Amino acid sequence: MAVAIRSATPADEEAVLALFEELLAPPGHRPPAYTRARGAAGFRWALENPDADVLLAIADAQIVGLASVYVDLLSIRFGRRCWLEDLVVTATRRSEGIGGRLLDAAAAWASARGCTHLELDSAVSRPDAHRFYLAQGMAQDSLSFSLALE
Repeated sequence: MAVAIRSATPADEEAVLALFEELLAPPGHRPPAYTRARGAAGFRWALENPDADVLLAIADAQIVGLASVYVDLLSIRFGRRCWLEDLVVTATRRSEGIGGRLLDAAAAWASARGCTHLELDSAVSRPDAHRFYLAQGMAQDSLSFSLALE
């Protein structure tokens, strides 16, 4: 099975938003203020911003996964940092190496932009994702806390 990784284009919007529904389904969660219009606006912003991208995994002419990446900040401790905000592979194509390919593409994207770290958060309700990240060579080196402002 051949999988190609490429940056999203405006024509991919509907397929990307449909894939996001899988990310939001249990064990994930839908943010209280999330709407499809909000998702579409965020997708378009990522495509227009040189410090953001939506990387797509394509197999059999279908979008089967995505990773959204953002040059996040210039950290005093770490230098330029990349944030991997979303990573999802459609349920029917999991365990085929697609997630690893997307993670590698996200790391390459970050490195090409001078980032020293690729970081992400993963919900406590996603132990399968945690095992995946550890198996891909990532380290769990912090706890994340959040305060919803909506």
